[in-house]
Amino acid sequence: MSGYCDSAPGHPVHGPYHDHEYGFPQTDESGLFERLVLEINQAGLSWETILKKRESFRKAYSGFSVDKVALYAEKDRARLLADAGIIRNRLKVDATIHNAQVIRGLRGSHGGFLAWLEAHHPLTRPEWVKLFKQTFRFTGGEITGEFLMSLGYLPGAHRADCPAFKRAAKCKPAWMRK
Repeated sequence: MSGYCDSAPGHPVHGPYHDHEYGFPQTDESGLFERLVLEINQAGLSWETILKKRESFRKAYSGFSVDKVALYAEKDRARLLADAGIIRNRLKVDATIHNAQVIRGLRGSHGGFLAWLEAHHPLTRPEWVKLFKQTFRFTGGEITGEFLMSLGYLPGAHRADCPAFKRAAKCKPAWMRK
């Protein structure tokens, strides 16, 4: 990720995300869901596009409330597909709703999304990808890898000499707890 560490700091869109979120652990369910939704929607697009639309995604998907999104019906799909503020892709919209339902189910089986992630840590990247493909929709190798790297489950978000690396390390990301 050396390129991101070189270009993101000081950038008006990438800078705050790089400096304070990317590679940092997240424990809040809506925060985890948000990251998954953003990574899914980034597929085929630039991360800058997604970051610029982040607030629109937050509004469109009920503040990333898993419970609310899990109950979305056809009228909600139609609303989302008409919302120019987000990515209007039926597969991505359907995956988001389905994945919210899956996350609700993880509460019963594991105690929640975070507990599910922790129960499977540490896995190798290929093992994570296989697990995500079996569990969620629209989570191929790149999406899964970026999602997990962005949350500190996989290494590589920052170079070791990047100031953000040092801040993230203080939060003890999962990959450092092997």
